[in-house]
Amino acid sequence: MSLPFPDRDFGAFMFDMDGTILSSIASTERVWTAWAIKHGLDVESFLPTIHGVRAYETISRLNLPGIDLMTEIEELTQAEFDDVDGIEPIHGAFNFLNALPADRWAIVTSAPRRLALRRLEAAGLPIPRTMVTGEEVANGKPAPDCFLLGAERLGQRAQDCLVFEDAPAGIRAAEAAGAKVLVITATHNHAGGTSHPSVPGYGALTPRFDSASRLTLTGLASLQHVGA
Repeated sequence: MSLPFPDRDFGAFMFDMDGTILSSIASTERVWTAWAIKHGLDVESFLPTIHGVRAYETISRLNLPGIDLMTEIEELTQAEFDDVDGIEPIHGAFNFLNALPADRWAIVTSAPRRLALRRLEAAGLPIPRTMVTGEEVANGKPAPDCFLLGAERLGQRAQDCLVFEDAPAGIRAAEAAGAKVLVITATHNHAGGTSHPSVPGYGALTPRFDSASRLTLTGLASLQHVGA
């Protein structure tokens, strides 16, 4: 397949974190499985609902009786903070991120800031100059708030950014913000039904910062469309 966005360059790149630049799916699902069992939920049907969204939205929509929402979120966050076993970078992410100008990329994640920093450290990935975390927006993904804020902090329009995402909620948030999307399928391929190009990781990706101070992607091979 031909290079995606062949006629496009970008002002900045924005990256989701979990499942997009690092894999924390094992630790995340360990923590949430224990929580689901504690509350009598069906684990198999519940786990697919947690990816890419804040704990606030995940728990709120369950309408569980007799719980203190903020206490549950704090306990879950601490459990996730304590469990970093098996967290590792997505293939090629370290080199790709380190090749980017510091003022032209951001991480935009549903995780709280302290958990995001913990996971980035565990994966050995660089800490970005610009980061948007779950507690900084009124409405989490799939609302566009986080990507709009990320673009603002980068000094760019969201429509002039490329978003790297893996989860349906994040993809919808990026679309709603008006950004272009590249789907990363390293940890799961549950973003079916979109028309966005996808890659399994960053091994075949090379960012280029041109003389006009614009970002482009080169070296893309073996691309596929999600759901193709």
